[in-house]
Amino acid sequence: MNGWMMWLVLAGVVVILELFTGTFYLLMISLGLVAGAIAAVFQFNAASQMIVVAIVGSVATAALHKSKYGWKENANAARDPNVNMDIGQSLQVDDWKDQGNGKFVARAMYRGAMWDVELQHSAGYPGAYMIEEIQGSRLLVKPC
Repeated sequence: MNGWMMWLVLAGVVVILELFTGTFYLLMISLGLVAGAIAAVFQFNAASQMIVVAIVGSVATAALHKSKYGWKENANAARDPNVNMDIGQSLQVDDWKDQGNGKFVARAMYRGAMWDVELQHSAGYPGAYMIEEIQGSRLLVKPC
């Protein structure tokens, strides 16, 4: 089997593996393998072909990583409205207790249950508040 055929077979195997992972990173490696096949067609020696594969695969992977389709940091689920439907909802708080250092706590009815509510860096007055974050059974709110 010719060298370029071997590189293309490897690229095909990597593309098949990519179908199982669901990321684009293995596709970038397969681009490097295809570049190795092209280098083999132009009669590069084996060491040069491997260097071409390494450089093209690495550059393609780095480019993907920096693009909008690359690795994304995990969002804080406690603050993400796409993860938790309660973020951004409002609730009524009638009575606040001052804990000191600008921290106020209360108990409030929300979605048919009593919740611990916490307000920081703002004075606690009765009224409507919006949920910013959920920590366990505690709602962290801000004024609406």
